[in-house]
Amino acid sequence: MENSSDQKPTIMITNDDGIDAPGLRSLVRVLVATNRFRILVCAPDSNSYSEKSAVSHSITYRHPISARRVDIEGTLAYAISGTPADCASLGVSTALFPSVPDLVISGINMGSNCGYHIVYSGTVAGAREAFFFGVPSISISYDWVGGKSTIQDFALGAEACEPIISAILVEIKNRTYQSGCFLNIDLPTNVANHKGYKLTRQGRSIFKMGWRQVHSGMEGRKMLSTMTMDTKSAVETEVDESNESQEQMWFRREVRGAQVDDEDSDHKFLQEGYITVTPLSALSRAENNCLGYFVDWLPGVVDRSSPSAL
Repeated sequence: MENSSDQKPTIMITNDDGIDAPGLRSLVRVLVATNRFRILVCAPDSNSYSEKSAVSHSITYRHPISARRVDIEGTLAYAISGTPADCASLGVSTALFPSVPDLVISGINMGSNCGYHIVYSGTVAGAREAFFFGVPSISISYDWVGGKSTIQDFALGAEACEPIISAILVEIKNRTYQSGCFLNIDLPTNVANHKGYKLTRQGRSIFKMGWRQVHSGMEGRKMLSTMTMDTKSAVETEVDESNESQEQMWFRREVRGAQVDDEDSDHKFLQEGYITVTPLSALSRAENNCLGYFVDWLPGVVDRSSPSAL
């Protein structure tokens, strides 16, 4: 990593909304303006690659991906025809850039990423992929609410995160940063008046989703382009179905409420106005009570599966 005392620390930025997304561009502008970091950008191509919210940790495996130079002032930037995880992997590999960045930031996403939605999130996957390769990383998301939020809130969010980013880079330079996790940061809707940083844990919040049959060519298919936990803040985009076959059946996801845990978790404190900072692991461990159950259950599997036991 680039940690020489005579060099600026290098930050690589990616996202899942595309290289032209306002969240990414605002984060870049804020960090470039400090003149304290070397900024690289490796993000999905907005022209040839639709935004990839909720793609989780998908990767491109069976065919090549392309990289196209993009002019973003103060950076060395590439638009990639791949997923957020592809972008992070390529960006830290030294195949695209000459050296490994000191820190990877994925975001700023339009919509929060709390609770179970962390599993779906392409934004979080960008940070997780860098973590897989031993590069410190953070994901940043903003709790966008239609009618309340503005593009300027992304810049305010970036400024609010700058102390965390700078502190992480100091720890990296001193070789004292915690390498066993990566951080997921969520910014509250009223980020201009946030209540400060709050260390939280991943909760169990999730959309209650259902399906409704729609008529091809008669009803536009809509899809959520954010993993925000607030159903009022869902950003929807229309997809043209005029050329779709009338012989097929079509179904559309729709939000039917939300399951929100009442415990002290990321979603709860985000809604209270805090900037939530949630350490995450790449491992999906079961809770202790589950492990205890299967310790007793597994040895008797053969007996329990016999015809007389059914």
